[in-house]
Amino acid sequence: MASKADRSRSFGSIAADYDRLRAQPADAAVDWLVPARRDPLVDLGAGTGLFTRALAARASRVIAVEPDDRMRSVLQQRSPEVTVLAGRGEAIPLPDASADGVFASSAWHWMNPDQAIPEVARVLRDGGRFGVIWTSRDPAAEWLRADEWFEEATRERDPASQQRRERSLPDGGDFINIETQTFRFNRVMTPAELVESVATYSRIITAPPEYRALGRARATAALAELFPGASQIEVPFRSRCWRADRVPR
Repeated sequence: MASKADRSRSFGSIAADYDRLRAQPADAAVDWLVPARRDPLVDLGAGTGLFTRALAARASRVIAVEPDDRMRSVLQQRSPEVTVLAGRGEAIPLPDASADGVFASSAWHWMNPDQAIPEVARVLRDGGRFGVIWTSRDPAAEWLRADEWFEEATRERDPASQQRRERSLPDGGDFINIETQTFRFNRVMTPAELVESVATYSRIITAPPEYRALGRARATAALAELFPGASQIEVPFRSRCWRADRVPR
């Protein structure tokens, strides 16, 4: 099984597919996260810029911080108006008290919270917003059995992963007004796009090729049985959000 470090670096190998297949967050979720003051907003672990583009539609200045040069390359091509920096959440390449908002979209669980939380607090201005969001397929949809389709590829199922992610978030200290919210939405996809989107997750990217192929075959067969002859499927997604404000220094 691949290590967490290997999985965190795996996305660059499929950067273009990641950008094409992964879902952008719900508009309502982004509106709920961003503060009224927005100059600039920072996207940590920005990847190919899926969340960056949502921020750029709401702010005049956005800074994207991403450690993988392959992901940054796609981000820069897709979002030339955004300032793109090499860096990590544990060492944000920005001055103290320089941002009105710092966000992590489907990336916080790759960061070391003991280092990243103080860095976020350092970079935020007093009253600035810290927001975290995970956008993924909605597990409440019983037919959407992606874990089962790719079970042999991932070699493990981890229902407690979301709980661990949330436990790594601040519970006070430099942050107040802590709130959580979940936003659900549907995304229309072809069956092939749904199968390939499931394959953009790290445990599958790093699995042996024969297991990835087996998972794709299982998923394709399952969808053909569930939606015979369908050219498009409404796929349920959810954006799970956490936000807080930086206390005055």
